[in-house]
Amino acid sequence: MATFSGINAILTDIEGTTTDIDFVHKTLFPYARERMTDFIHSHSNEPAVAEAAVALNVAADDLDAIAKGLIDWIDQDKKETSLKALQGLIWVQGYESGDFTGHLYPDAYAGLKRWHDSGKQLHIFSSGSVKAQKLLYGYSDFGDLTPLFSGYFDTTTGAKREAIAYERISASIGLPASQILFLSDVVAELDAAKAAGMQTCLLMRGERPDGAERHNAVENFDQITLS
Repeated sequence: MATFSGINAILTDIEGTTTDIDFVHKTLFPYARERMTDFIHSHSNEPAVAEAAVALNVAADDLDAIAKGLIDWIDQDKKETSLKALQGLIWVQGYESGDFTGHLYPDAYAGLKRWHDSGKQLHIFSSGSVKAQKLLYGYSDFGDLTPLFSGYFDTTTGAKREAIAYERISASIGLPASQILFLSDVVAELDAAKAAGMQTCLLMRGERPDGAERHNAVENFDQITLS
């Protein structure tokens, strides 16, 4: 159990925190990987395609090279903004066609709804694009949950392991960092949030990671109490 006081907003990670990491790596990533080449060829005018070409240092009209580079990034689990944008566009098709729904742990759904109903602001901070975040929660196992959330943040705000990102989020939310609780399964992200003044809680869905002792730790959202 972990109890936190003075919290007016919750900032949560997605992968491994509210959502099973396997959903991301065994459903979403393969879905985008299989369709990336065709998507690049049929959507070559998308701004993210040109951005990817620059990041990959390849010609903007070499669509096969762009697609190959993006697929390599998927295999390497790169957090490149242009890749995340293109994955999000492909996932739109999957969600809207009903190929899959966004996975959410039942305890995460219950906790988020409970906090929202009690007047707490809910925000997301994920390496996935804001578009992808809204898709996951908009087409979740529990229906459209986007009305629960006040804000979404991705890597355009900053790297998740750097304190400056959390300082920017705090400023954007309009609350002192000490009134924001950040939830994640990654210790380095929690370290950065703590350095920015936020309260932190480690979600341990699996083994206890190194450095866990630096943060309050729980196994699920049911073990988190806001006093």
